[in-house]
Amino acid sequence: MARARDTENSVVPPERRGGDDAPNPVWFKPIMFGLMLIGLTWIIVFYVSGTTLPIAELGDGNILVGFGILFLGFLMTTRWR
Repeated sequence: MARARDTENSVVPPERRGGDDAPNPVWFKPIMFGLMLIGLTWIIVFYVSGTTLPIAELGDGNILVGFGILFLGFLMTTRWR
């Protein structure tokens, strides 16, 4: 006697689930960490250099630029697999 298949409790293998479970491209991780490091470096250079470098023309906008770059890197971490 054949047993009926219980579809409510069955587990669907990951390859048949669909969705976007593909791994990230090779360039994703270096760009993500690179953006975070560039943002941190931007902020450190702004504070250490004072007004001696050309980035001093932005004034306190340098903080926004540095944190903006950092934020892009952190946003990328939400898509990291």
